[in-house]
Amino acid sequence: MNPLLLPVIAAQGIWVRRRTEVLPHAAGPTTGTVGDQRDGRPLRIAVLGESTAAGCGVDTHDEGFTGSLARELSERSGRPVAWEVVGQYGATGRRVRHRLLPRLGGDFDLAVLLAGANDVLARRAPREWREDLCAIVDDLAVRCGQVVVVGLPPFAVFPSLPGTLRAYLAARAAVLDGVSRQVCAQRPRATFLTSTDAMAVAADFFARDGFHPSAYGYQRWAQMVADGLPA
Repeated sequence: MNPLLLPVIAAQGIWVRRRTEVLPHAAGPTTGTVGDQRDGRPLRIAVLGESTAAGCGVDTHDEGFTGSLARELSERSGRPVAWEVVGQYGATGRRVRHRLLPRLGGDFDLAVLLAGANDVLARRAPREWREDLCAIVDDLAVRCGQVVVVGLPPFAVFPSLPGTLRAYLAARAAVLDGVSRQVCAQRPRATFLTSTDAMAVAADFFARDGFHPSAYGYQRWAQMVADGLPA
């Protein structure tokens, strides 16, 4: 990034923060079951992370990423899916590691991590992201059969962001995604799934803030993750 653009990026960042609506967390239960429980032992999944895990942009977790993923996996497997979610608006990897991870239960078949966007926004160093991500994935691997780290969202197409800021955030996100790929490649029970080039993202993907997914966006994102899960 051209250093001469940094004042422009800073000014655009202030402008975006002032005008972007802060959406609340999804309401309702943070645990649930999808599918007929008479169809065998439920597949147990956990979703952990930042505002997208918290369901910002939709009214309930049933409409958010967690509920969408649970329905997708239940339909594909023919089994009920029991889900649990722990998320927080504005959480960096450090907060996920130290504050949110201890709130999560255990004995899951699958854990999905949605984190890193706030590390990009806070300009945290790649080494800091690596340290926190390693600790999170290693902890989850003890509790879960499989850990999925979902890559950072495609900042380059966010309608709420001006062009120069989009490019800057997308470049920083690509660096952290590279770290995530390396961390997962070193761990046999961890999988990295990109979010930047796996699906088409149009205006209806986003909630009214132009930053978080809509119900449709969460559904498409969950389908993408389900498509990429190890067999």
